[in-house]
Amino acid sequence: MSTNPTTINAPAGTPFIEVVREFDATPAQLFKVSTDPELVAQWLGPRDLEMEVIEYDVRPGGRYRYIHRANGREDAFRGVFHTVEQDARIIQTFEWEGAPGEVCLESARYEKTDTGVRLHTQSVFPSVESRDAAVQAGMEYGIRDSMDRLAELLSGDKS
Repeated sequence: MSTNPTTINAPAGTPFIEVVREFDATPAQLFKVSTDPELVAQWLGPRDLEMEVIEYDVRPGGRYRYIHRANGREDAFRGVFHTVEQDARIIQTFEWEGAPGEVCLESARYEKTDTGVRLHTQSVFPSVESRDAAVQAGMEYGIRDSMDRLAELLSGDKS
């Protein structure tokens, strides 16, 4: 498994969160596990949650929806894919159904490196307050665990 750290930057007073992580994989492998619903269900979210993918149509205009479950609680998330560039970039919206109308714009870039691929993600929240609420709700734990799970999945997926 990769031992690369996950860097999370949430500058005070801004509505942004940036995440960077390097993986021992190719851009094509990272893109595959980021777009195949069966693989996404294996890494997206903390490992103590169950994930059900309802819809995951990765194409411009395609929609997604999934539910995380734990301890009798359900949290559903949805969005629309706006830009999908094979092995290079995805831009999508992201909305937690528990806060309707608080839609984030998210981008993910897959950058080839000498040793693998670097994932750059940026989330733009509708306000500093909504970004701060996400941080306070424990999103850092969820991001770090997701990135570790993604690295574990990629270490077994060398197709």
